[in-house]
Amino acid sequence: MNTPITNAPHTPYAQYALRKRIMVTGGAGFLGSHLCDRLVADGHDVLCVDNFFTGAKDNIAHLIGNPHFELMRHDVTFPLYVEVDEIYNLACPASPIHYQRDPVQTTKTSVHGAINVLGLAKRIKAKVFQASTSEVYGDPAVHPQTEDYWGHVNPIGRRSCYDEGKRCAETLFFDYRRQNNLRIKVARIFNTYGPRMHLNDGRVVSNFIVQALKGESITIYGDGAQTRSFCFVDDLVEAFVRLMDSPDDFTGPVNLGNPTEFTIKQLAEKVIAMTGSTSRLTYEPLPSDDPTQRRPDITLAQQQLNWEPRIALEQGLEKTIPYFAALLHAQGERIGD
Repeated sequence: MNTPITNAPHTPYAQYALRKRIMVTGGAGFLGSHLCDRLVADGHDVLCVDNFFTGAKDNIAHLIGNPHFELMRHDVTFPLYVEVDEIYNLACPASPIHYQRDPVQTTKTSVHGAINVLGLAKRIKAKVFQASTSEVYGDPAVHPQTEDYWGHVNPIGRRSCYDEGKRCAETLFFDYRRQNNLRIKVARIFNTYGPRMHLNDGRVVSNFIVQALKGESITIYGDGAQTRSFCFVDDLVEAFVRLMDSPDDFTGPVNLGNPTEFTIKQLAEKVIAMTGSTSRLTYEPLPSDDPTQRRPDITLAQQQLNWEPRIALEQGLEKTIPYFAALLHAQGERIGD
């Protein structure tokens, strides 16, 4: 007769039944690390896959040692063989500075990466999520942008490696759906910000905060009248989870972002006020193919996911500014000079 092991930890069967094995490619990046946090907190087993081209171990260091978190160093342009229930494909540099550093590799990451995660999902019958982007709309002739708008994209410009790479990835996802009945989810992500952004990633929120904290002139490209809509990372991660948990017949693409619109100059002035900086505004020529307007129509997300952002720009900046201040302090930078 077998003697029961009385000191073994007890986990209810229902908890095991609800726990999923989830892979997050790009899981050590800005968005990916926050998604890993959320999925582990929700009780799932998370496999974080990253080649650390732009991801950072510091972003997921607090998860190392957690029995429900595993880290794999891997480049998604090469096939990988794992067993999971769901895949979130977030692997790709997202800031212009990073994706223009090696544009050929950026395109490979979007296209070959999509092929590899889709091939894996097909083999293991996993549901797969694609982190697409508002850049598929290019410099839009329709405002705000709805999911049925096909976009206005330069296919041979400096931003094309990212824009067209993501557009091709969407094509692959929907062809795998039609050809193999794969369960897919496609999210078009609009400007998102928050802690764990790169200090020098070239995106407008991080640029302005760092320049303001250091007391440097804040650089505005163009006249500052171009508009953006800024979504705090926690709101976006909530939308990711809701999209993945939505019925299989809802595939997207679906816009995810904050529809409240600000001019770039308004953002700069808000950052200066919230940091108490003495920074002045300076103006430089607008880069080629930089969109003049960017605001999502999130009607579909509201209807299908019962989701809309809850964190206003001021609230999000209150959470983000201290993060950058701590980074600068750790690097020995003087704040407020």
